[in-house]
Amino acid sequence: MRQLCISLFFTITFCTAGYSQPQTDTFLAQLFAQNTHPIFQEVIRHPEQYRLQIIYTRIDRDKNNRLSFTNFYFNVDSTFYFNPASTVKLPLALLSLEKINELKIRGVSKCTAMQFDSAFSGQSKEWKDETSPNGFPSMAHFIKKAFLVSDNDAYNRMYEFVGQQAINRTLHAKGYPDTRITHRFVRMTPDENRHTNPVRFLKDDGSLLYAQPAAYNRDAFDFRRIAKVGKGYLSKDSLINAPFDFTTRNKLPLEAFHRILRSVMFPQSVPVKQRFDLTKEDYLFLYQYLSQFPGETNHPKYDGTQYYDTYVKFFFQDSTHHQLPEGVRVFNKVGWAYGFLTDASYVADFKNKVEYMLSATVYVNSDGILNDDKYEYESVGHPFLYQLGQTIYQHELTRKRKNAPDLSAFQLPYEKRLNDNRPTVKDVDN
Repeated sequence: MRQLCISLFFTITFCTAGYSQPQTDTFLAQLFAQNTHPIFQEVIRHPEQYRLQIIYTRIDRDKNNRLSFTNFYFNVDSTFYFNPASTVKLPLALLSLEKINELKIRGVSKCTAMQFDSAFSGQSKEWKDETSPNGFPSMAHFIKKAFLVSDNDAYNRMYEFVGQQAINRTLHAKGYPDTRITHRFVRMTPDENRHTNPVRFLKDDGSLLYAQPAAYNRDAFDFRRIAKVGKGYLSKDSLINAPFDFTTRNKLPLEAFHRILRSVMFPQSVPVKQRFDLTKEDYLFLYQYLSQFPGETNHPKYDGTQYYDTYVKFFFQDSTHHQLPEGVRVFNKVGWAYGFLTDASYVADFKNKVEYMLSATVYVNSDGILNDDKYEYESVGHPFLYQLGQTIYQHELTRKRKNAPDLSAFQLPYEKRLNDNRPTVKDVDN
């Protein structure tokens, strides 16, 4: 639900063929004009070319620490498609935890050992996980990997556990009707993606605790809204001179992504139907791994040089900034694919008593060819998102507040890396 608490509101319209008019608040347009960085201004001045969308949420608290939110938008249009890539791992993690809670089976929790079998074309088994403490997969371990380094196998297993039908029905019922989750992150046919694996939970002695049968989604998807991007794409080393068709691919509009993160960080601030059925322990678990650094984590033992602190913190990352400012933690999920970079973040600065939310997506593919791995992530995308992050962060540092926020709910005991002989994990498929 949009909450606009500013007295002055003005919409700047941009022409986007076949779509509704994007929404832009003058406050952001004026704030962005103050950052003269050339890459930042190049993107800001050409929002259609870069398929740019930004949502900034100002958070204020009264003397009793009760929250109020003010949303500001820049070129936001829920009908303007961007590829969500790994951002869909956030709702899948929430749905996975919710499903475990709703099973209400004694002994089944997010930490219970799991195994995945195969029962249909394209499916794969997963019985062991050497990066976990006990050598078995678990939903907790999948979520950790999905958040810490955006691991793709973790997403696939969450997709298989929840099931394609339940994923989409539940998200629509929670008030996200324009979302669409249709596929794993491996090459499979649409029919193969409708089929999901048998899953079992195991007792500590390895015996069966609970078995979930294979599932099939018979629901139809609404593909009436066409989503095509670019002027060509590579397919099996051949150039196809036609736009890449995302019409049947995953879809997660930026507003929905932003609201889903808000429902995690501040569940009482969203309507009841938009909340996920999570326990207090679940929330603390999510807060930890949405904000913990890969190099702090013991299982998996990620290579801290390759997976540095800001590896999945786009608003604080560019080629020279691999650490967050002192006292700052970012609770977020990112995604990158096909030239799109997307991040939804809640930023908490415990040193300066600052908090806010920021979400953005940008498309950096100047030649218009997709699948060629020639995207301007490093030369345009990451520098732009860093400058955007700094623009909002510096504004928040100087913004006057009537009441300093109590951020203690988000101050967590993070892990400390153990010194042992296990090799570090490198080159994750993400």
